[in-house]
Amino acid sequence: MPKINGNEIRPGNVLEHNGGLWAAVKVDHVKPGKGGAFAQVEMRNLRNGSKLNERFRSADKVERVRLEQKDQQFLYEENGKLVFMDTETYEQIELPADLLGDRRPFLQDGMTITVEFHDSEALHASLPQKVTCKIVETEPVVKGQTAANSFKPAILDNGVKVMVPPFVGVDEDIIVNTETMEYAERA
Repeated sequence: MPKINGNEIRPGNVLEHNGGLWAAVKVDHVKPGKGGAFAQVEMRNLRNGSKLNERFRSADKVERVRLEQKDQQFLYEENGKLVFMDTETYEQIELPADLLGDRRPFLQDGMTITVEFHDSEALHASLPQKVTCKIVETEPVVKGQTAANSFKPAILDNGVKVMVPPFVGVDEDIIVNTETMEYAERA
């Protein structure tokens, strides 16, 4: 694995540090009046989610890890495990359902997601940025109501509650941004 200097760390880099895999979340380069410059790095553990703040001088060497990204197709859920299939090799893998966190309800049958692997261990899974959902419950459309920053609550077919514009009604398909978990547009 390539080693990089402490001042070359950027947000999003994955580092091997203290025997664990850490993702750099926030990096501040500090040049104090006295002493050498350093990078103040906020890191998140990819295995257990814990956070760590660490200082790296430019002379410090850190191992940068490259994660392999593979597209996996969702097949089904069984005993708290999500079963995915590699779209190229047709191999099936099981991942814990909590790997997706609060975005789990947006996972739909047959959906292709990106899974990041280190060796053969799956560390992170990301859904497509936009997913189409159907509204099952919301207030009725009121004629003459303007769309000027007034949103109303709606419940989607996957049970998630989002805020939608007043002109959207029941049984309409909408596109939801899975990163912000907010209404994006009509489908």
